[in-house]
Amino acid sequence: MDEIARLQQMIDESNSIVFFGGAGVSTESGIPDFRSVDGLYNQKYDYPPETILSHTFYRRNPDEFFRFYRDKMLYMDAKPNAAHIALAKLEEIGKLSAVVTQNIDGLHQAAGSKKVYELHGSVLRNYCEECGKFHDVYSIINSTGIPVCECGGRIKPDVVLYEEGLDQNTLNGAIHAISSADMLIIGGTSLAVYPAAGLIDYYRGNRLVLINKTPTSRDAGADLVIKTSIGEVFSQIKI
Repeated sequence: MDEIARLQQMIDESNSIVFFGGAGVSTESGIPDFRSVDGLYNQKYDYPPETILSHTFYRRNPDEFFRFYRDKMLYMDAKPNAAHIALAKLEEIGKLSAVVTQNIDGLHQAAGSKKVYELHGSVLRNYCEECGKFHDVYSIINSTGIPVCECGGRIKPDVVLYEEGLDQNTLNGAIHAISSADMLIIGGTSLAVYPAAGLIDYYRGNRLVLINKTPTSRDAGADLVIKTSIGEVFSQIKI
């Protein structure tokens, strides 16, 4: 039995699937993974992305932070790909119970997914650090320099920066979903970013699937490993 047929069989036999996804799910929608192209960014910025996207840098150099953020983190023209669409359909028919994502682009919801745990937040949500008022993404896009609320407070993207902890409610929801799943599909992630990658340790089932173009540290423990594009895989699944 080939890999796609095996994956199809496992999906057909499951009733509470959780999908855990990383940057590889978004790159197929045209959103680059900044970790893999540091060289390009270093030609334009004086600091590597991991430094700019840290809590310390945000506090000390907000102008430079927002220059990078507007330039490299907002991809409003990106559209859901075959993986996003297939996962939304699986949820619609009652097969998939949750998506746990490290991505911040909102594409799972754009495809129709309802139960999405965004471990690292979302660029679509922003809030005033002073009064707490919610601001949509266009409050960032349509401003220059440091975006400011009507009250005078700074508007901060609701994304988890380096040095910041994950939201506890989101984390708890993701852990509950994964520990209750009868199938866990991990896609588009090298499982190198913690604490997010550690969440898969909560899975107790025997249908662990890894879909990634490159090897991961968890391949040996998976029930099925598919080393190709995640969109290509999901485009072949019958739902």
